[in-house]
Amino acid sequence: MTVRLRHFAPYDLQAALEIERASFPEPWSPAMFLGELRRSDRIWLVAEHAGGRVVGYGGVMIVGDEAHLMNLAVAAGERGSGVGRALYDELAARAARAGARRITLEVRDDNGAAVEFYRGAGLEVEGVRPGYYRSGTDALIMWGDLPEAVHHLPASGTEVVLAIETSCDETAAAVMRGGTEVLSSVVASQVDFHSRFGGVVPEIASRKHVEAIVGVVTEALDRAGLTLAHVDAIAVTHGPGLIGALVVGLAYAKGLALATGLPLVGVNHLEGHIFANMLIDPDITPPLIALVVSGGHTSLIHVPEWGVYHTLGETLDDAAGEAFDKVAKVLGLGYPGGPILSKLAAEGDPEAIAFPRAMMRSGDYRFSLSGLKTAVINHIRHEREAGREIDLPDLAASFQAAVVDVQVAKTLRAAEEHGVKTVCLAGGVAANPSLRESLRSALAEKGIALSVPDIGLCTDNAAMIAAAGTWRLRRGDLLGLDAEAVADLRLD
Repeated sequence: MTVRLRHFAPYDLQAALEIERASFPEPWSPAMFLGELRRSDRIWLVAEHAGGRVVGYGGVMIVGDEAHLMNLAVAAGERGSGVGRALYDELAARAARAGARRITLEVRDDNGAAVEFYRGAGLEVEGVRPGYYRSGTDALIMWGDLPEAVHHLPASGTEVVLAIETSCDETAAAVMRGGTEVLSSVVASQVDFHSRFGGVVPEIASRKHVEAIVGVVTEALDRAGLTLAHVDAIAVTHGPGLIGALVVGLAYAKGLALATGLPLVGVNHLEGHIFANMLIDPDITPPLIALVVSGGHTSLIHVPEWGVYHTLGETLDDAAGEAFDKVAKVLGLGYPGGPILSKLAAEGDPEAIAFPRAMMRSGDYRFSLSGLKTAVINHIRHEREAGREIDLPDLAASFQAAVVDVQVAKTLRAAEEHGVKTVCLAGGVAANPSLRESLRSALAEKGIALSVPDIGLCTDNAAMIAAAGTWRLRRGDLLGLDAEAVADLRLD
């Protein structure tokens, strides 16, 4: 019968004590176990059958490049079935991932079965501690080399991933099972702190991430009804984004990975936005074109297969969301500008003001919004200087149409040129109703499907990072504990 290995949680204590008392003449006390479980330099696992019955446990202490096996026991009826070796191998693997190179343990010299078990795992007796146990029995000291760090990945479809996202001004965490089942998604927004400045202030963003991240991760686990003992891997955004903000999330994720021995998966923020579509339509398959539009990005990406990305073009200056924010700031409408201008535009005439469609006929897939932004600002100034009242709905609708027209035209051309039948819209600006409907209508005329995430999955969130992270976990694409955040991380 197969067993599942997972982290030892406090609620496993009673089952472990029963095995402990039946296995050793000098069993550990409940206080000893609980003290161990609170230590960050320990890795404790249990083995359980599919029905949830705990049939074994083990723990290891990490000290520099050495690991000390603290305890390992298997229920009497399961001995000889491979449970003990599975526990030992996984503890050794996680110790190696935490930086240990050798492993040691003490075993009673009168426990021949245990000595042979550890010899079978590659350890040898290198010393004796006379009278080590309370009964006066000697302890044999055994040592062995640990294997190269190897990550044992959970079975596809059952993995539980904790994801963390801190690329800009939202502190987010999510728990996902099997790549599609969102068990929880928590987002702590910083909008109130940045609105007075009309945009994100990097230093404030970093400080607020530090203040919020522990609570956000804890809440995500609580809402999922799980603990870290149930998590199989940690996914985190490591770029692109604000470097200070990225560092907070990555450092916290690396700390969790180091303390638990869990695999760490790095996710590109833009890939996360694309994978947000998978949470709405799990059957989406490449090849496809992705239009990623947000406060920091405006990019057209050809995706011939998952994990392979070719950026066809991106903004030369302002991103779409950034342009919306700057226009709203000039008008004194508040931050973020996108939702405010979109609401106004719904009541306006998109043809009222002839704003330029920058690079509409450039022949490539690049975007430029700086000139449009300047044209809008100049129009506002001229109207004010002339003493005329600005028609906000008409201005918003005309500005929005100028942004949307270029994005729709270039996306449609990219889809036709690459012969794809699916386009994914992603990013915060994907929540814009005009962009969604204009793009859907233009693509439908050519027989091309449009996938758009729910509004809540358009803006930055950790569920999308969990989806992309689960896919990368299955591929074995893991991040080392020496990895650094990359503000300008490329998707391709």
